[in-house]
Amino acid sequence: MGKTGRFLCLLLSFAMVFSSIGFFAYAEDTKTYYYIDSVGGDDSNTGRDINNPVKTIAGLKITEEIAGGTHFLFKNGGEYECEVTLSCSGTKENPVVISSYGEGEKAILKTNERTEVFRLFDCSYVTISNLHIKAPNGGGIWIDTYTKTSEGIVIDNVYFTDMQNYKVHYRDDNSNGAAPARAAVMVKGLPAKSRYPVNDLTIRNCEVFNCANGFLVWGSWNDEQAPWCAEEDIDPIYNKGLLIEGCYFHEMDAEAVIVGICDGALVTNCRAINCCQGEGLKENGEIEYFTAAMWFWGSENSTIQYCEIAGQKNVGDGMSVDFDSHTNNCTYQYIYSHDNMRFMCNNANYSGQHNNTVRYCLSVNDGAGRSKTSSAAGEYGFRFYNNTIINCGEFQITDLYDSLFVNNIIIPVDGNKVYYETDQIFESNTIYSNNCYYNCPTPFFERNSKNTLPGFVGGEGTDAYKLAKNSPLIGCGYAVEDDLTVDFFGNDISDSNIGCYAADGENVKADRENIFEKIVRFFRMMYNIIVREIRVFIEDLQKQ
Repeated sequence: MGKTGRFLCLLLSFAMVFSSIGFFAYAEDTKTYYYIDSVGGDDSNTGRDINNPVKTIAGLKITEEIAGGTHFLFKNGGEYECEVTLSCSGTKENPVVISSYGEGEKAILKTNERTEVFRLFDCSYVTISNLHIKAPNGGGIWIDTYTKTSEGIVIDNVYFTDMQNYKVHYRDDNSNGAAPARAAVMVKGLPAKSRYPVNDLTIRNCEVFNCANGFLVWGSWNDEQAPWCAEEDIDPIYNKGLLIEGCYFHEMDAEAVIVGICDGALVTNCRAINCCQGEGLKENGEIEYFTAAMWFWGSENSTIQYCEIAGQKNVGDGMSVDFDSHTNNCTYQYIYSHDNMRFMCNNANYSGQHNNTVRYCLSVNDGAGRSKTSSAAGEYGFRFYNNTIINCGEFQITDLYDSLFVNNIIIPVDGNKVYYETDQIFESNTIYSNNCYYNCPTPFFERNSKNTLPGFVGGEGTDAYKLAKNSPLIGCGYAVEDDLTVDFFGNDISDSNIGCYAADGENVKADRENIFEKIVRFFRMMYNIIVREIRVFIEDLQKQ
């Protein structure tokens, strides 16, 4: 058995001994510090004094239970072999802390084995912070529950790198920890191993780079732990209070965040740049697997907001907005989505999904594939409003019932169109109104919609899509009742505009079309659409 293994056994043996006599559950919080220094430490030391650190994790001489207030501190600038399983609990006021000390680059905790650097099993109130975690053949942190609910774990300012970021021909295994998932953080799994949730997990200010997957969070789906089951067998236990904020994911083969079987989750102020780089195609061009950067699965009352999502290449998915499998009452808002395969593709199943919302988002150049509002199971009570979508592919608005589709600017790439299932329109009880279309025809059934240049101010960056004072879209929107006070750009919402800009208009004069320009644009638009339809028809014949 290696040194790390001996440390593991030592920790777990103390946990078992003290829990058997009742001390484990009722130990008082202490302030105990252990210092590890891979350069200047010595395993003959106790590690209890900052001036006499141990050299390795295995050098720690722990003779008491790991209680609240215990700190394990790794000196910055060093590298440490680490494969640690913990089953311990602090308190909200006095968590168990795993962090660093001293000057220099973040302390590197790593494993070369096919396992995780940390396994937190049945842990509560543990904080991992200010570290650099590497696992070239494994994963970062696996949080799971076997005998009780976990709560209050915090992962703060951790840099995750070098975790199996190579091309694959399948979706990653989400059922057996972070290592087989090639993930920075895995919470439980799909399927889960217990009915106990992980509540009030906070992950903030972290960076994930050159890892296949980021933070994959799962609750428990039903008693049999069978995720692909009949609807009547679903009985979720949701993780509650998940917060992921201020994190940066980039250069990754697969996904940044999965919010799976959570209630009240919030993902905010994060960036996912060049994730989903695995195209997921066989040699013959058929789709092998599907990945997307940030998405919901089976979740309730959760929000992804103020995030930038860009550069996804997965051909089957690669979208920014995805309500998947029994996701209800969830929201994407204030999303800046650009240069992805598509903006949206929702995947409702069984009896459909209910009361999801997409609002005040900006999508630019998400035009390599088609976007779609729902699958055949349907989105019910879906609210899609005040979004600005520029250079999209074909935008398929289908399977919406009792919904709201208003105040959106939609400008497809040349030759693409906005597609509706017209036989659903008059039976769906959905309001389609006050949208702006350009470079495609306006749907014949829409009320108060426009087909015109939006009147953007132009220029560089996201500000280019603000509206000028002379924009024909100022004050022309549908009055939507909601709880928002600001638009995509942070302006106070002062008017019912079309698009993600809701102020009075910028002090710039935007271009407007005369009647001759509109006629020329119409014929050019129809020509491009006809040419594309012919090309698609020929390609379909060749595949047969």
